[in-house]
Amino acid sequence: MTQSPSSQKPARGPKPPIPLTVITGFLGAGKTTLLNRLLGDPALSDAAVIINEFGEVGLDHLFVEGGEEGIIELSSGCLCCTIRGDLVTTLENLLRRLDNGRTERLSRVVIETTGLADPAPVLHTVMQHPYLVMRYQLDGVVTLVDAVNGLGTIEAQEEAVKQIAVADRIVLTKTDLDGGANALHPASPLRQRIAALNPAAPVLIAADGEADAVHLIGTGLYDPATKTADVARWLNAEAYGSDHAHHGHAHPHDHDDGYHHDHGHDVNRHGDGIRAFSLTSDRAISAGGLDMFLDLLRSAHGPKLLRMKGIVKIAEDPDRPVVLHGVQHVFHPPATLPKWPDDDHRTRLVFITRDLPEGFVQRMFDAFTGGVATDTPDAKAISDNPLAITGFSGSFS
Repeated sequence: MTQSPSSQKPARGPKPPIPLTVITGFLGAGKTTLLNRLLGDPALSDAAVIINEFGEVGLDHLFVEGGEEGIIELSSGCLCCTIRGDLVTTLENLLRRLDNGRTERLSRVVIETTGLADPAPVLHTVMQHPYLVMRYQLDGVVTLVDAVNGLGTIEAQEEAVKQIAVADRIVLTKTDLDGGANALHPASPLRQRIAALNPAAPVLIAADGEADAVHLIGTGLYDPATKTADVARWLNAEAYGSDHAHHGHAHPHDHDDGYHHDHGHDVNRHGDGIRAFSLTSDRAISAGGLDMFLDLLRSAHGPKLLRMKGIVKIAEDPDRPVVLHGVQHVFHPPATLPKWPDDDHRTRLVFITRDLPEGFVQRMFDAFTGGVATDTPDAKAISDNPLAITGFSGSFS
């Protein structure tokens, strides 16, 4: 029997992906204080916060309703749940509740990592899972840094370095305490260190009220207000400085040792081998060449590639750029934009790497865009023999 138009159910299309925010920071940086503030903000109504263990997080909100699968309701209306050894299961349980109507609305998920955690595996969980990557959309990584102890923590703890390197926003805490006020100055050692590790991430001062939901959510590629890709804001390639903007060729100061000898003031030269740089090219790259470039980069040097973002001109479809986002060896499925977001139609890639020289990455990318330098393998040579990649800069372990 044919239903009348008034009795027909509305078509059910795919649900828009749920934004996911990761909050990280070393022990004592103030993540719980930040969570308490955020969960009271109307902008995070109907959100879910995933923590490691309830007993380790002193949330001020009253737990008003217990539930199955470690999920409880907070008095703010938000949900709170634990990671019981499997983040995938926890994220799937939230989706199951939403799909079967037990949760009416889920506007956002916030994941709070442990202070000792490398945030990369959390990001990989969503980026690699074939179902979760369709239902969740990584909005951003917020990293808290303790203004009093932050510099020493960065020097001593590798995880703290990674937490800053992958961040979209840095929240500076404890600037109102003795020993922390100095970090208010951009020229202070801690601020210089943060800028060297991640020049594109804005630094927000918690004591000044800047670490609110307005500044910490909606930092991903897609602008929630316009529903369009805000590439300029997300990529923020200008923050890497003109010294690192290449136009299809390697600069004379790129040496095989990866250090910029002509730039004594270069903030990207420091002992832990972290380098933040951008590459720009007017030349398009073939879709196959891009796949091979990414495969070689992540297979040979994935652990050294802390984070990569970019917008790429594809030779087969130059009017529709591809957006890339990778954390170490894992890349989010590339997104093809319907058109260029601005008048700049160049490929723009930004990198934060560890012990992976800028010149090496530049020359490898040039090989796939037809700009290879003398005595280095071209795309065909690499395609025929992937080991030819070592011809760029010698052996990297």
